Amino acid sequence: MTMTAYQITELNKVKRGPKRASYDVETVYSILDDAFLCHIGYVFKGKAIVIPTAYCRKEDKIYIHGSLKNRMMLSLLEAGEASLTVTHLDGLVLARSAFHHSANYRSVTVFGSVRKVNDPTEKMEALACILNHMVPGHWDHVRHPNKKEFNATLMLEITINTASAKVRAEGVVDEPEDHKLPIWAGVVPIKQVAFDAVADNDLLEGVEVPDSVLQYVESNN
Repeated sequence: MTMTAYQITELNKVKRGPKRASYDVETVYSILDDAFLCHIGYVFKGKAIVIPTAYCRKEDKIYIHGSLKNRMMLSLLEAGEASLTVTHLDGLVLARSAFHHSANYRSVTVFGSVRKVNDPTEKMEALACILNHMVPGHWDHVRHPNKKEFNATLMLEITINTASAKVRAEGVVDEPEDHKLPIWAGVVPIKQVAFDAVADNDLLEGVEVPDSVLQYVESNN
């Protein structure tokens, strides 16, 4: 039986603003799929560090990659578990009062187990997954990793054991008495957009922008 929601535990429970929480699996997947960068926390020599990194999702697996000596990758592998977050800023909520200023957003926090991907076929598929998550279909328009590049890459799989989403998608929530103040309030929507692709200066003459890039720009402009 396919799981439709994550069990609420002390680990994934949203405690502040619980009415905006969602433990629905498809909601979590949707928020993950709409982003390309996540932030991963790890501990290195007793210090907590958080950095952004590219990823992709395939079913209940998240793939990230780095060099063989990447301290984040090695720390996650040693720990055997990971937590990552993804956030989309959808709007600035400007209230009449400073206290009630907020933002509209979609966010996810994932908790999972970590495994090194050793199988060459699975590893190459994961590399393609990450690139195609950046620009759909672009793997077919690039030179694939050679043996040296492939062997120098460490690929980790993070199985999503549990997760939670938090979403705010509403207008201003001011105190009723503040509605009488002559102060503007409202929402400034925010969207990440793509502009026309700019060709590399060393591009060979006659090389056209691939369909994957043109379609990405068209879908995100």
